[in-house]
Amino acid sequence: QVQLVESGGGVVQAGNSLRLSCAASGGTFSRLVMGWFRQNPGKEREFVAAISRGGGMTTYTDSGQGRFTISRDNAQNMVYLQMNSLKPEDTAVYYCAGVLRMTLPTQRTEYDYWGQGTQVTVPS
Repeated sequence: QVQLVESGGGVVQAGNSLRLSCAASGGTFSRLVMGWFRQNPGKEREFVAAISRGGGMTTYTDSGQGRFTISRDNAQNMVYLQMNSLKPEDTAVYYCAGVLRMTLPTQRTEYDYWGQGTQVTVPS
């Protein structure tokens, strides 16, 4: 069973940057496609970014394109989300997710493993 633990959230001023980390254990990390999602109370959990097993392919939501960068270190079983030029609308709980497959899924229901989330707050 794969366990995922996010870290790196916090309060950051608009325009600044934050890097989220996700540590994986309990499985073969390099076989997992990894993604980041975010959620606010009363709203659906939405896709942010995903990265292929080897790290060579990535995909982003439109709002994150050009501001966010997903990366991974398979030797350390880590995945990261670098977030630049943060906006108040980026405020959410951010979740790390993983799935054993070849494609880059963007739907919440396509992922099998989830972390507990880390809060990111960008005051307006």
